[in-house]
Amino acid sequence: MKPVETVMSLMRPLDPAFPIDRQIGIDAASVVLMNVFTLDKADEQTFLEAWQVDAAFMKRQPGFISTQLHRAVGESPTYFNYAVWETTADFRAAFSHPEFRAKLSAYPSSAVASPHLFQKVAVPGICVA
Repeated sequence: MKPVETVMSLMRPLDPAFPIDRQIGIDAASVVLMNVFTLDKADEQTFLEAWQVDAAFMKRQPGFISTQLHRAVGESPTYFNYAVWETTADFRAAFSHPEFRAKLSAYPSSAVASPHLFQKVAVPGICVA
């Protein structure tokens, strides 16, 4: 599989030492993709249209559980989404799918994505894993 950076030239890892193309190689259960998008205000409609197409594709993939998109408060054209997957293998299959990869070019050139995978952490008395 090609590294993510060669498919979507405007990706900036949340953690440059461990980008998404390394994370998806690790088998784990119950993962959450978190992705922050920054873009020019003039490109918001194009971004929303591209994201909606991607989300509809992901929703049809095995192991997909849910997703939610959020917009920053105020004038900042910053977006954040999270998507819950049963396993990294499920996410990897969807993320690597040629149909999904081909759609990345629909995002506006100003869009920069910072995706990262996470798992729940148990904190006694506060959070359950």
